Amino acid sequence: MSLAGLWEFPGGKIEPGETPQDALTREMREELLCSVEVGEQVESTRHEYEFGFVTLTTFYSTIDEGEPRLTEHSEIRWIPAAELDSVEWAPADVPAVEKIMRDFSTVTDG
Repeated sequence: MSLAGLWEFPGGKIEPGETPQDALTREMREELLCSVEVGEQVESTRHEYEFGFVTLTTFYSTIDEGEPRLTEHSEIRWIPAAELDSVEWAPADVPAVEKIMRDFSTVTDG
């Protein structure tokens, strides 16, 4: 699956016997060489691309060991919640981006 030029949250396919949280923990270790504590679910969406359907479940997470390093992707970037709309996201990621921006807007506004 290639979505060249579009931003995506880290993660990947769920292996047999894994929960979405287990998959995220494994993918972070494999793709970014760090470990995370997976928190509350942000969003779960299903999107149809030309190559098929993708179900994306996103979680708030905290890095608890290591510093993220690229192993598979061309760029990594920390983006403040209020600025998440400053990059072009893959369509499946957009609902989570919008939810995170709303969540953090509520926290900072009041």
